[in-house]
Amino acid sequence: MVEIVRTNDLVLIGFLQSLLENANIPVFVADMHISALEGMIGAFPRRILVPEDHAAQARRLIGEAGLEAELRHV
Repeated sequence: MVEIVRTNDLVLIGFLQSLLENANIPVFVADMHISALEGMIGAFPRRILVPEDHAAQARRLIGEAGLEAELRHV
């Protein structure tokens, strides 16, 4: 799995997860349950991970959605 986005923005996470899943790209949101420890203050970012063989396609889709600035650069 490759990290492509790291953010505290829960709306963005939901949008990107939906975007990738609709393109049949497997997606895993890591650290989603950290909020139980942090008390929902948004201090810890969540990470969007995709399989390495889908990373280029996922990056292209996110860029086409106008969110290229959110991508993690390797």
